[in-house]
Amino acid sequence: MPFPPRLQFAGATYHISTRATGPSEFFRTPYDYRGLLIVLERAVEKYELLLHAYCLMVTHYHLVVTTPEANIARGMQYLNSIYARAFNKRYGRLGHFVAARYSSKLIETEGHAYEVSRYVPLNPFRSELCMLPEDYPWSSYAATIGLREEPAFLDSSWILQLFGNDLSTARRTYRDFVEAARVSETVEAVT
Repeated sequence: MPFPPRLQFAGATYHISTRATGPSEFFRTPYDYRGLLIVLERAVEKYELLLHAYCLMVTHYHLVVTTPEANIARGMQYLNSIYARAFNKRYGRLGHFVAARYSSKLIETEGHAYEVSRYVPLNPFRSELCMLPEDYPWSSYAATIGLREEPAFLDSSWILQLFGNDLSTARRTYRDFVEAARVSETVEAVT
C-alpha cells in the first residue's frame, strides 16, 4: 500500500528527522557530516527552503525548516537521495540507506516551536556526544547563539525571534533556555 501524501503548504514549518536503515550509521567520518551539509545547502538554495536549525547525529539528523512553497517532499527527496547515493558509492554499499520515509512534524504552536528549538540542540548532549550543546560541531546551535559564524544557508531568525527582538538578548535568552533544560536533566541523572 502506498504511503499517504505529505501535508505540504506554503509557509509551513516542520521538524524533520531522517534515520539510516537498521542500526546503521548515517555518518561515519567528518567527511560524511560535511557532505550532508553541502547537499543540505544545495537543497536550501534549489527549493528556497528556510533552514532554522540542524543537528547531525551518528544514525540520523534533525532539521527545522520552513517552506515558502509547498515543496518539502521534493526538497527532502533531493537531500536524502543525493546523500544516500554518495554514501553508498563511498562505502561500497548496495540497497536502501534511508530508513522508510523521513519524519515531518508540523510546528503549529508557539509552545511547539519553543520545544523544538530546545530539543534539536540537546540531542548530542542527551546521546552523550558532548558535555555542552554548543560544543557539538555538527549542530547549528553554536552559530545561532553567536559562538560560531552562521553559515549562509542557515536562517536562525525564526528561533531567535521567539526569545526577543534584540539579537544579543535573544541569543542569551535562547542559550539560557537550552542550558536550563541541560542542567535540569543533569541533576535528574545524578539523583
